[in-house]
This record gives sequence, C-alpha cells and structure tokens, in this order.
Amino acid sequence: MGSAIGRGAGAALLVLLMAVGSILMWIGVPVFWLWLASRIADSSQPSLGLYVLVLVGIVLTMAAFGRGLGILNRIHMAMTGRIPRRRQETVWLKSMRGDATASREHGILATIMAISVGLALLCMAIWFFFFAEGGGI
Repeated sequence: MGSAIGRGAGAALLVLLMAVGSILMWIGVPVFWLWLASRIADSSQPSLGLYVLVLVGIVLTMAAFGRGLGILNRIHMAMTGRIPRRRQETVWLKSMRGDATASREHGILATIMAISVGLALLCMAIWFFFFAEGGGI
C-alpha cells in the first residue's frame, strides 16, 4: 500500500510540475525575453538584431521547455503504467482505411497543454482589453 501512495504522490507532483512548466512556457518565456530586450535596448527604437534575438530566444527556450515537459510526461506515463506496449505510428503515416477504433495514448500532458494554452490566451485577452495602452476598452 505504501508504494502505491508514493507512486500516486510522485505522479501528482509530476502533473503539478508539468502544469507549472506549461504555463511558464506560454506566458513566462515570452515575458522574460521581452523584459530582457527592454533592458538591453538603449533607445525606444531598437535595432533589428534585438528583435531577432527575442524571436530566436523565445523559440529555442520554448523548444527546451517542450522537451523537458515531454520527458516529465514519459516519466509520468511509466509511473502510472500507461506506456504503450509497442511504438505507435504517427497519424499521417496510417492508412485512412485502417483501424479507426485504435486510440493513441498521449498521457496527461496533452490535456495540461490544452488548458495552459487556453489560460495563456485568456491572459493575453485580459491584458489587451484592460491594461494595454491604446487597446481594447
């Protein structure tokens, strides 16, 4: 019984880490890079290089966060016994006449990412309509 409780607590901790990581990926990473660019810029008209730095920095940092979240998801799937027994083909490689009843196990990360994207969009809308200068209401 003790090991099942420990596994459950570990799985819950992983879900919490994935939730925080996905929120940081969608909100924290862009805010950080924009903040950093504002500190680096020496005028209100920065050069193109600063914009490229922000774009590349956001993309690479989000890719790193995504990779880390994927690792956490695989650990969670192994801990909860949901790792597929065989390697699954991607959807676009399967025949459309194939077995339509087969399902693909994505783990909890797919749900967490969908919720975090929705929260990020909601935060962006709130900022735009209520706090942005010259925006919205």
